[in-house]
Amino acid sequence: MNLPSDFTARLTRQIGADEAARLCQALDGPAPVSVRLNPAKPLPSACNEADLPWSLAEAMSEAETVAWCQGGYYLPARPKFTFDPLLHAGCYYVQEASSMAVAATVPYIYNMYSRRTAADANFRMLDLCAAPGGKSTLWRAMLPADNALLVCNEVVRSRLNILAENMAKWGHPDVVLTGAQPADFARLGGWFDVVAADVPCSGEGMFRKDPEARNQWSAANVAMCAERQRNIVADVWPALRTGGLLVYSTCTFNREENEENVQWIARTLGAKVLQLSFPAESGIVESGGGYHFFPHLVRGEGFFVALLQKTTADDGSQAEKPLRTRPHKQPTQAALPAWFDLPFAALPSPTGVYCAVRPRFAHDARKIADTLSTLYCGVPAAEVKGKKYIPQQPLALCTCFQGNACPRVNLNHTDALRYLRRESLTLPSDTPRGYVLACYRDLPLGFLNNLGTRANNLYPAPWRIRTGDC
Repeated sequence: MNLPSDFTARLTRQIGADEAARLCQALDGPAPVSVRLNPAKPLPSACNEADLPWSLAEAMSEAETVAWCQGGYYLPARPKFTFDPLLHAGCYYVQEASSMAVAATVPYIYNMYSRRTAADANFRMLDLCAAPGGKSTLWRAMLPADNALLVCNEVVRSRLNILAENMAKWGHPDVVLTGAQPADFARLGGWFDVVAADVPCSGEGMFRKDPEARNQWSAANVAMCAERQRNIVADVWPALRTGGLLVYSTCTFNREENEENVQWIARTLGAKVLQLSFPAESGIVESGGGYHFFPHLVRGEGFFVALLQKTTADDGSQAEKPLRTRPHKQPTQAALPAWFDLPFAALPSPTGVYCAVRPRFAHDARKIADTLSTLYCGVPAAEVKGKKYIPQQPLALCTCFQGNACPRVNLNHTDALRYLRRESLTLPSDTPRGYVLACYRDLPLGFLNNLGTRANNLYPAPWRIRTGDC
């Protein structure tokens, strides 16, 4: 591997010649393959389907656990995940193992949650730089289930759409997607209990997987990234309440973007650095208040994570200044059919789709929509055309969608892939007309509209599988 000479020189000064040589050698080796399971969508048992080329359910017997993340597993080789319908059903997420290390902050989050004085108050977390959604799905799986709202933000619209797809597949209803700048969140005041900032970085930790990251590396880019990261954290800092937690992470090795920024946050913005706990013999290196994952020491890519607790108070001068004002319709729960296992209110989104929001989060959802550029709050459930309710894809994948809300049809692997390619399907003759839930091994994939002689495939065109080679 042709690594930039300035990079290797800086790395040698940082960790020593022997360790730097071992790290660079590791960057020439194969990348580990890892996944994280969705606890709300358990994998089905193994089957003997003749046309099944690969499925995670069948491969789990060869998987090894990721020591620092419950539900994380290494696979012995990289399969063609695209052709496993269980991936599209949201049973698991293909996530790099080192980045799962943010799970080590969860005990602090639960401790904060348990010590709240108002038991009925909502617990709010912001994933500031969330796309494509690996850490967001992890946060959503590990946050308290009853009254925790997760706001996932991505400023780049194309990446926001990818984030929306992955969060919809994960299936949790208590999620808001925004496309705001970090400074926009200051309008909410100290509203969030936790802010996760997986900040854009120079990408040194991705050199093994991304040759373009090597080509773009320079010392000047490292300095630029470090400054941008400080600006991002400073901009969002007023949105974190006093005593709240900041999870700071990068996928790079250098001290400028990692240890030095952690100390800058603590010193300049006002925070104390908290200690995390990782399994013994894990190979994780503690340094300057954070934790390094070096590929020659751990089974994963380069990563850095630190946890800080805000100690300063804000004056609230920027709070409650809306980005725009627009009147909200106030639909009632009756605006949506009885599709859910739990009570839900209906809120309109900017796209015209009605979103299902649990009543306890309706006020929070309206506040976010009035203050920030918002894609949706809750579950995009239905588009209303006249008296017709057209169900939306995230509804099918939501874990609160009632199993008997519409007829279901189980597809074999071949037909499931045809459905995921958005091809036409012929359903059994006794299938009721109207909206039908297409499933694979009893796990929902999406909707069909059965017209009798044919069935319209309603799988979203941007999500479809575009290759035909298994």
